Amino acid sequence: MIVIVVVVLVIAVGGDDDGTTPAPTDTVTEKTPQEPQGERADLISFQLDDRSEAGLTNIWLVWTIKNSSSEKSNYSWDWEAVDASGTRLANGSQLDTNVQPGQTTRGEYPTTLKSVKGVKLNITSFNRTTSN
Repeated sequence: MIVIVVVVLVIAVGGDDDGTTPAPTDTVTEKTPQEPQGERADLISFQLDDRSEAGLTNIWLVWTIKNSSSEKSNYSWDWEAVDASGTRLANGSQLDTNVQPGQTTRGEYPTTLKSVKGVKLNITSFNRTTSN
């Protein structure tokens, strides 16, 4: 009878107790960036392109716009390039004009950036207007 009580106690307490507490099973989910809404979604791609070679820095902005409206449109936007600490390294404004409905256009522009390492591009304003 005593043997049965010991086995029942070991099973009830949890068997082998090594004195540790199990790690929490809660999972942390990362936030996914929000997809651009409205006219901002027409800016399909906006990134840095490092064309540096032979020790010469040559970093460009490159973008793709697709006019999803039913009107010929002009696009203008302001941007900034920031480092990991949030310090602004460069900023500017871009313009793409007379983009037909459904048309895709690509553009590029040189920058004064010295490196793309750790640099993040932010769109600080974006506008689409009807083209005449």
